[in-house]
Amino acid sequence: MDKLNKKVQKIIDLKKKFDSLKKGKEALLTILEDVELAESVYNSNAIENSTLTLPDTEKILLDLEVSKDYSLREVFEAKNLARVHEYIKVKKDSIVLSRDTILFVHGLLMGGIDDSIAGRFRKQHEYVRVGKHVAPAPEHIMRMIEVLLDKYKTNHDANVFTKIAYFHLQFETIHPFCDGNGRIGRVLINLQLQEFGYPNIIIRDKEKQLYYKTFSHFRDTKSTKQMEQVIYLALSEGLHKRVAYLEGAEIISLSDYAKKYSLPLAGLINAGKRQTIPAFREKGVWKIGVNGDKENHEEILK
Repeated sequence: MDKLNKKVQKIIDLKKKFDSLKKGKEALLTILEDVELAESVYNSNAIENSTLTLPDTEKILLDLEVSKDYSLREVFEAKNLARVHEYIKVKKDSIVLSRDTILFVHGLLMGGIDDSIAGRFRKQHEYVRVGKHVAPAPEHIMRMIEVLLDKYKTNHDANVFTKIAYFHLQFETIHPFCDGNGRIGRVLINLQLQEFGYPNIIIRDKEKQLYYKTFSHFRDTKSTKQMEQVIYLALSEGLHKRVAYLEGAEIISLSDYAKKYSLPLAGLINAGKRQTIPAFREKGVWKIGVNGDKENHEEILK
């Protein structure tokens, strides 16, 4: 069994624990999702070079006054992306991945920002590039999206990471829209995870260089392994966070944990990034859930 397959099994085991703990605690999970919304919006927009800070993103979503003047476009980008996340959450029992769904959520994202391109694929003479990658010509988009959707729905052999990673990499390679491709692509990852019963993930701006490398790696090698790793780490982190809250553990920062047990903080943070300990981030701060007993401490560090 290779390393990624071992990680897939680890996620499956962690999800079983999550599923057993969440029964009767749906209200807590809703609270965690609501609190995470601003982080999701902030990070996805920051990857696209938005200048909004996380605190100001939180204020914008609460219709509060922000600390500086931002462009109206950036304010709309935050509000609209939050609407997309909320739509997918509300429709979780009925929404399916389809061309119409992709177009609809793009319309929600770009509405009021650029209505001329909202909710439609690129058309004749609308060409885009991402770095050195020139996206396919507009006349090929419809067919390529249909092929991608069909492959996703009919590929029953691949594990969830491979299916979602391939879809995301190919979707961004096609780059079907004039604008909003990255944000919609990351939203679709969460829609797909939702279909498999997993919680949302946050692909963070601080790791965007690693994230970007997965696309050039895919185009050069056709391998999805690097993107699978990105999804694995984000999902592991999200599951560890939810399990900690569902267990009623004491949530403390890794900094406090390091002091309490006389451990090197840098080593703990690196372990959190690799997800070899059940650590997770909240507003950029690494934290961990502890039950306050020796057995729990040894389990975390083993």
